[in-house]
Amino acid sequence: MDVFSNSLAGLGAFILYFSLSLAFLLLFKFVYVRFTPHDEWKLVKEEQNVAASIGLSGSIIGYCLAIAGAASNSVNIIDFMIWGVVALIAQLIAFAILRFGFMPKIVERIEAGEIPAGIVMAATAISVGLLNAACMTY
Repeated sequence: MDVFSNSLAGLGAFILYFSLSLAFLLLFKFVYVRFTPHDEWKLVKEEQNVAASIGLSGSIIGYCLAIAGAASNSVNIIDFMIWGVVALIAQLIAFAILRFGFMPKIVERIEAGEIPAGIVMAATAISVGLLNAACMTY
C-alpha cells in the first residue's frame, strides 16, 4: 500500500502543472491566431485549408514541446509560468522572423492553401519549440 500512496504523492502537482499547461495551450491558440494576419483557425474550420492546418498544428506542437520542457525543468509553479510565457513569445518571434525575413509571402501562400508553405511554417515552429525546450534545461 505504501508503493501506491507514494506513487500518488505527486498527483496534486501533476494536476496543477497539467491544468496550467492546458490553460497555456488555450492561451497560445488564442494569442497566436490573433498575432498572425490570417486566422488559421477559421481557415482550418471553415475553409478546410490544409496548409493552414499543417502550419497551426506545427505551431501547437512546437509550443507544447517548449511547455513540456518548462514543466520538466521548472523549480516551482511560478518558474513554470514565466517560462510558459517565454515559450509563447518565442513562437511569435519565430513566426515574425519567418514572415518578415525568410518568406515574406508566407501568409498569402498559406491562405492560398499552398501545402509547402504550411510545412515550412510547421517545421519552423517545431524547431523553435525543440530549441526552446532544450534551452530551458538548467
